[in-house]
Amino acid sequence: MTRIFSGVKPTGHLTLGNYLGAVRQWAEVDQFRADSLFSIVDLHALTVDHDPGRVRRLSRQAATLLLASGIDPERATVFVQSHVDEHARLSYLLECVATDGEMRRMIQYKEKSVRERARGGSVRLSLLTYPVLMAADILAYGADEVPVGEDQTQHVELTRDLAVRFNQRYGQTFVVPRATPPKVAARVMDLQDPTSKMGKSHEAGAGIVYLLDEPDVVSKKIMRAVTDSGSEIAFDPESKPGISNLLEILASCQGGNPEALSGAYESYGALKKDTAEAVVELLRPVQRRHKELVADPGYLEGVLRRGAERARGMAKPTVDGAYRAIGLLPPVNEAR
Repeated sequence: MTRIFSGVKPTGHLTLGNYLGAVRQWAEVDQFRADSLFSIVDLHALTVDHDPGRVRRLSRQAATLLLASGIDPERATVFVQSHVDEHARLSYLLECVATDGEMRRMIQYKEKSVRERARGGSVRLSLLTYPVLMAADILAYGADEVPVGEDQTQHVELTRDLAVRFNQRYGQTFVVPRATPPKVAARVMDLQDPTSKMGKSHEAGAGIVYLLDEPDVVSKKIMRAVTDSGSEIAFDPESKPGISNLLEILASCQGGNPEALSGAYESYGALKKDTAEAVVELLRPVQRRHKELVADPGYLEGVLRRGAERARGMAKPTVDGAYRAIGLLPPVNEAR
């Protein structure tokens, strides 16, 4: 059976972009067609300045929202990355295979390091090497597919390169995965800056719809969305990014086509109104289930405990095999 791995980084509250671009597909499609692992990749949240308590709160919230979105822990493996030691163990081995040049060519490193220096901060070494940790996340489980948005495909290509290089040097050890970007709404854009992705780590939230925003907040944000010059409603992400983003969101909520929808509207206001209503209705059951899960914290703890045990059982044989292949002496009690 095909195996897939994907993760959510607890650096901010999950957004509509996270849901339409990834989580909904995990819940509605991926967990039924594949052996699926969905992880809260909390180690990745440590690559920048952070508040420890906030990382813990966001990790719990993200896990709860995955379940509220319909991911079934009896069908898929839901766990926290730091609860499975094999991620860190394998990451170091892959650092011994990766090169400095590969790390510095990563687009996200370039962008994030520039922002960090601009605000007077220092760039952590882990920000440079975190794509290797991401590769370890994937390769530890023998994942065939990695559902990611287009901004992460470069990291999956690096994962493929490292797997092939390790296999060639040290013997067949890893499955070489492939990226599988979602077909619709792979990138939902910021409502106030439709040329930028709707990211959960942004400091300003006026253009970001969070999954736990109240209905009236959702409506206000969408009704205040930036539009484009002229009155024509057309799906053209290059020249009309604002309107195109709204059409993309509405189409994703309704299962329609953004180009076809563009012909149904004569005014920006009508499009915004319908988009706001569609998003509110889309999020209603997720928010209702989230509230139920928060009222029963023991349930989430049990899910994460069982998920980590299951994930560890899958990852340990592969990582142990990688340690042997690269030339490390096994512990004395395991020596043959």
